[in-house]
Amino acid sequence: MVRKKIGDLLVERGHITVEQLQTALADQTSSDKRLGAILVDKGLVTEEQLIDTMAERLSIPRVSLTAMVIDPSVIQRLSVDMARRYTLIPIFAIGNTLTLAMADPLNFIAIDEIKYQTGCEIKRCVATISEITTAIDEYYSVADSLQGIVGHPAEVIDPVPTREQAAETAAEEEAPIVRLVNLIIEKAVKDRASDIHVEPDENQLRIRYRVNGVMREEASPPKSMQKELISRIKIAADLDVSEKRLPQDGRFMARVDGTAIDLRVSTLPTIHGEKIVIRILDPRNVMRSFKALGFKDEVMEAWANVIRKPEGLVLLTGPTSSGKTSTLYATLQDINSIEKNIITVEDPVEYSLPLINQIQINEKAGLNFPSTLRAILRQNPDIIMIGEIRDTETAQMAIRSSLTGHLVFSTLHTNDAPSGVTRLADMGVEKYLVVSALRGVLAQRLVRLNCPNCTEVYLPPEAVLARAGLLKIGQTIEFRRGRGCTQCKGTGFRGMTAIYEFLEVTNAITDLILSDAPLSRIRDAARKQRYLPLFEAGLQDVRNGTICLEELLKETTMIEDYSFTHGQESEQVAHAGSV
Repeated sequence: MVRKKIGDLLVERGHITVEQLQTALADQTSSDKRLGAILVDKGLVTEEQLIDTMAERLSIPRVSLTAMVIDPSVIQRLSVDMARRYTLIPIFAIGNTLTLAMADPLNFIAIDEIKYQTGCEIKRCVATISEITTAIDEYYSVADSLQGIVGHPAEVIDPVPTREQAAETAAEEEAPIVRLVNLIIEKAVKDRASDIHVEPDENQLRIRYRVNGVMREEASPPKSMQKELISRIKIAADLDVSEKRLPQDGRFMARVDGTAIDLRVSTLPTIHGEKIVIRILDPRNVMRSFKALGFKDEVMEAWANVIRKPEGLVLLTGPTSSGKTSTLYATLQDINSIEKNIITVEDPVEYSLPLINQIQINEKAGLNFPSTLRAILRQNPDIIMIGEIRDTETAQMAIRSSLTGHLVFSTLHTNDAPSGVTRLADMGVEKYLVVSALRGVLAQRLVRLNCPNCTEVYLPPEAVLARAGLLKIGQTIEFRRGRGCTQCKGTGFRGMTAIYEFLEVTNAITDLILSDAPLSRIRDAARKQRYLPLFEAGLQDVRNGTICLEELLKETTMIEDYSFTHGQESEQVAHAGSV
């Protein structure tokens, strides 16, 4: 029986017409591409349709790599260089037979070369290019890739070079150390890491990424490459390579997948060499709506109301790396318009926002928060954003600005929203000025989301339920957590969200502040106006199955002890579950 060609099968399945097939075949005569690639490039068939048809035509299995866990010993049988060059990855090894997932199972040159190098018999499976590329990035480490970095690594955008530097650059482009730095950056961006840590140890050079707020170690290059690796990063960031005794700060740009990524570099001398932290500022992560950030409907409604007031002070509180800057930027983008003059003063400016005048603090030049605020007020602003209130002088300037007809946003480091109300008074600002200016306080925390691919039902241990105050009703809640899979790299978590509590400064709160009422009374009064503490806000996500209880307790247990000190456990938990 004569087996049908792939083009004929695509026509038979109704994916393309006979005319489209003939046109593609004509194009193939002047191209070195296969017919399937031409059809996909023209948008006539999808990659999925082509792969399914190819599997039928060649009588080989179609595999899904996203649901597969590959043994590391199988991966080691093939170099990353060859895997990337031919877009394939080994998935099984039984005896002397190696099974490959291939984007092009008709590439017999690749099959013969792998058979020669491994000494194995080769079996073929077919998978999509995107799945294979993702699997290569996932299973092959930075150290593996050092032997042969191909494809399209990140391109470091150096400062404008001199003629001599430009001549040297051409020779350096292919240097292994340059390609290694580019690969480290590219992999971190694709893994959605917020920071890259290059850490010298006594006997090794450690590379770690911070992903979803947690440090994760990557396979590291040899200790012998430490000097060259650190020097390359410092050169790209325009730092003094000869200075190894003092901390330095710099920045450079890298292009990953066509997007310019801002990289902030900080060096710190240690006993084993300079430690480097590269903070990754990806502009694709800042353009997010309130809903995408994690705002619940009630908080979003209250927040939208307060940020549209014509004047007053609005505060965001939370510890370092709790997402305050992202919320501030989302807020500015939401209220931004051509009719408003918005000026920010930040340290540092993390993302460039259109139509907004952003100022970066420069303490060495005398450009600090108080002096900049005084200058801003002469620029006739409508809205002012102060990166952080750090001292009494800045706090007083922020209050005065809000009392003279400006809407002022800023951040504070406090545990919760009610504490933000009293923090300004603790900094030396008169209470009557605080209550006159302050309109609302938003507190937030970042928590990791359960991986949707491997989430499962479980019951937390009694000790965890006791810490959460849920011993009595724990059996009535369906708790969920991530089991760990290839998509979440075995962590059980994928992505992050914020949990929020919002306190509006009403007349009742104002009276309590002026009467020096304790914080507990301010919290009790806030509850009567729909204030929901962070733990209870997060408990809604626990009930929905999007976060696990342990993750919520990790971020909120130390600041929510007051919630269960007045015999209110059942009432509060029921309220949190019914919102």
